[in-house]
Amino acid sequence: MRLLPLLLLFVGAFANADDLDTPLSINGCIIAESSQCPGADLRGARLANQDLRKMNLSGADLRDADLRHARLDLANLERARLQGANLNRASLQQSNLRLADFSGATLKAIQGWGLFAQGAQFQRADLSAAYLQFARLSGARLHDANLQAADLEMAWLSKADLKGADLRDANLQEAKLGESNLEQANLSGSRQHYGNFQDANMEGCTGCPTSWDQ
Repeated sequence: MRLLPLLLLFVGAFANADDLDTPLSINGCIIAESSQCPGADLRGARLANQDLRKMNLSGADLRDADLRHARLDLANLERARLQGANLNRASLQQSNLRLADFSGATLKAIQGWGLFAQGAQFQRADLSAAYLQFARLSGARLHDANLQAADLEMAWLSKADLKGADLRDANLQEAKLGESNLEQANLSGSRQHYGNFQDANMEGCTGCPTSWDQ
């Protein structure tokens, strides 16, 4: 008779193992590498530590989603809505964020090497300590964004709107900031060696170079 409880214990263990192997599904979207979920409704979804590499999330609604430590390398988030989302320490290397909206989102210490975010919205977003070397941010809107201590070496920021942005102690070496708007921005302590500031608007900027080609 003592064998019955042991048998039930083993059956329960196998059942739990099957549950762990079952991919997470939210509103019809399978959360897995290379999954196709364009336009998915993932508002407030708990996706921390999930593997979202190469997923197609174009136009998806990820407002207020928890994406901490998520792996989004090579993912397609074009035109996705991520207002208020938490992406702290997420990996977004070479991901497509074109025209996506990250207004008010937190992206502290993200790994964003070579990401594509042309025309994306980052108003009031927290990108402090973000790793953004070689990131494409041309035409992005970064009003009042926190980029303190961010690594933007060799990043493309031409025609980006950085009005009121906090770039203190940021790495701007060889960054392309031509025709960008740095009005009221703070670049104190930033590294600017070989940075291109040609025709940038520096009205009221703190720590901006006195000549763009220094």
